[in-house]
Amino acid sequence: MKKSTVSLFNFVYLLTPLVVAFSLAVNVQAASRDGSVLPLSPPPFKGTIKKTFEGSIQDFPQPVKPPEGAPNIVVILIDDLGFGQPGTFGGPVPTPKLDSLAAEGLRYNRFHTTAICSPTRAALLTGRNHHQAGFGTITELSTGYPGYNSVWPRSTASIAEILKDNGYSTAAWGKWHNTPDWETTPIGPFEHWPTSLGFEYWYGFQGGESSQWEPQLFRGTTPVEPQKRPEDGYNLNSDLADDAIAWIKRQQAISPDKPFFVYFATGAVHAPLHVSREWIDKFKGQFDQGWDKVREETLKRQKELGVVPENTDLTPRPSSIPPWNSLDADAKRLYARQQEVFAGFLAQTDYEIGRVIDAVHALPDGDNTLIIYVAGDNGPSAEGSLTGTINNLMTQNGIPDTVANQLPHIDEIGSSPEFENHYAVGWAWAGSSPFQWMKRVPSHFGGTRNGMVISWPAQIHDGGGLRAQFHHVVDIAPTIMDAVGIKQPKVVKGTEQVPMAGVSMIYSFDNADAPGQRHTQYFEVGGHRAVYQDGWIAASFHGVPWQLSGSVGFADSKWELYNLEEDFSEAHNLAGQYPEKLAQLEKLFDKEAEIYNVYPLDDRFIERALNPERPSFVRGRTQFDYGAGTVRIPEGNAPPIYQRSHTITADIEVLEDGNSGVIVAEGGSMGGYSLYLDNGVPVYEYNFFGQDHYRLASMEPLAPGAHKVVVVYQQKTPFKRFREFFGGPARLIVDGVEVAQGEIEMVVPGRFSATETLDIGMDLGSTVSRGYAAKAPFAFGGKIDNVRFELK
Repeated sequence: MKKSTVSLFNFVYLLTPLVVAFSLAVNVQAASRDGSVLPLSPPPFKGTIKKTFEGSIQDFPQPVKPPEGAPNIVVILIDDLGFGQPGTFGGPVPTPKLDSLAAEGLRYNRFHTTAICSPTRAALLTGRNHHQAGFGTITELSTGYPGYNSVWPRSTASIAEILKDNGYSTAAWGKWHNTPDWETTPIGPFEHWPTSLGFEYWYGFQGGESSQWEPQLFRGTTPVEPQKRPEDGYNLNSDLADDAIAWIKRQQAISPDKPFFVYFATGAVHAPLHVSREWIDKFKGQFDQGWDKVREETLKRQKELGVVPENTDLTPRPSSIPPWNSLDADAKRLYARQQEVFAGFLAQTDYEIGRVIDAVHALPDGDNTLIIYVAGDNGPSAEGSLTGTINNLMTQNGIPDTVANQLPHIDEIGSSPEFENHYAVGWAWAGSSPFQWMKRVPSHFGGTRNGMVISWPAQIHDGGGLRAQFHHVVDIAPTIMDAVGIKQPKVVKGTEQVPMAGVSMIYSFDNADAPGQRHTQYFEVGGHRAVYQDGWIAASFHGVPWQLSGSVGFADSKWELYNLEEDFSEAHNLAGQYPEKLAQLEKLFDKEAEIYNVYPLDDRFIERALNPERPSFVRGRTQFDYGAGTVRIPEGNAPPIYQRSHTITADIEVLEDGNSGVIVAEGGSMGGYSLYLDNGVPVYEYNFFGQDHYRLASMEPLAPGAHKVVVVYQQKTPFKRFREFFGGPARLIVDGVEVAQGEIEMVVPGRFSATETLDIGMDLGSTVSRGYAAKAPFAFGGKIDNVRFELK
């Protein structure tokens, strides 16, 4: 080889890495500005810098701007609402605000959720299937597998994060339920809270449900208490709407050219079904015909509205749900009232959401607002059990309610903060018309088919139109990005992103007959399974959803097959006629399950709530010390005293003019315990699901000065099975002298409430004791040096 050739070769050889590096740098720089890498890197400085300001030219990094004409985005999510409940989709409860939104937009009658709350919310906000985001189940049932650990991966950035980094203001209201249960304390960690996942503002609650009268709320990461009591007119639906409207007005006043993303997720209409009597009374006598007839009436309206095909058949009532005509007069009277309460709750929710929608429409660019209104994160809830209940957490702890127990309170349920009421299973079944089953059953559409309305006056011109393409909640995030004009990022905060599983629905906006673009979708929650592909669905039902303990097992799983092009409601099982098609779909489910982290299947409920392997701040500890002012500790992070011998020791000082108030309380009106002074008299009260109140009280008030007040509880029978509630003796000791003793016959086995907390020096939320409810939060007037829990 000639010398010149060798030299040229060496030159090219040496230059190549530099060229590659330069090309990569250019590509990275380009990617950092085209939205594929978020947050966007600042552009290079283009000004001029001299040695002094004279002759220098400024160039500020400017705020990120979204694409020209990007719309405001509003996503509304209702909780526990079935396809056959709102009037907009043929249900028995008028929803005029949703009607008006549908009249200017589109109704979707083949839209699907996951059949339960945390998974649906994760899928909606990430555009990934719920197992991809770690939410194969609700946060309280998490297990240590990638599809079920409830730890939101950094590789599945939320649509809020994406929009924020593309120049949007972002805010959320209401129910979250996507933070690991062990991370919901007021001291964090906060990386899985809304404000760390893309929302610049959040006002709402953690957990699966909340009282509408006495909620435990956060603003950002700071606990806040409602400014009014229920007797003064406080209501959570109204509060959330007021706060959202105020934020929208602030945002528009400060930055009117900046679009916003609003995520408004009500706690309604999840139990407890709380609404004022004014709303309840609007529906008096409207459900006396019972759930069988209401279901038939609903299908008739659905056909008249065109939201189901004319040939839709009503699926039969499961044999486990009693026919209305088999009930006695007392049961009919109670159950009809339960549904009146629910109807009032839904009607009030529609009204309050309507106020938010009206505020958005009133903006100067109101027409350029994309509103996606999902009428339910799953089907109607069966968690009230066959009889309904006045204490929803009691039924979830395995204690069924009775008609006789509820009847004395028939005129109070819903409008009274004292009850966490829920309706009977028959109404959940009626609310899923015309489909089979309900919430927690993703194998059938009663759990997953939810009505959805999309409005965007500036872009949707088929007002009142119906869309029947098959879609899933994972399609919402891609639809939003398509509407804004941005693409899914490949990297967010240095983490490579899992591609979204969803597809944009915008193709359907202008063409009702456009071929559907979602061809395959799997479903799984609690062992129930299904898989859809191009008009066919295979489904495996896995036990009634109101049975919350035990395992059905998977050895004898049966699969059904439906042709959805001919059978809208899944009324005709074709498994026997098309075994090869069924086998094909079963294999498809297995393939999808492997891809999306669905395995291992687990059909347990309560047992998963008691998972000892879950991360915990309290596991293994037997001693806890708390000082005055330590409040809002969620139950999952409080001393686990359930069915366990323990001692509570309070070192306090009684003052001359401050001899009353709560020393320590956990739980609320529907279950918990409280140690307090009543005009100086030490009292310990244990509230067993609102059914029994066990009270130990001294005969004498405490004199001013320092005192040691001790509660000693001895569990008689060790915990063996979830449905055992046996208690034991308790003693109240003051300054070394026993002043009271008694038997706490029944104790809560698993959880007092969904959102009530452990509080030192007061009883926040609803009160454990009815005796001081009027004085809530009944703050202690003396001094608290320490409260110690010792577990045996």
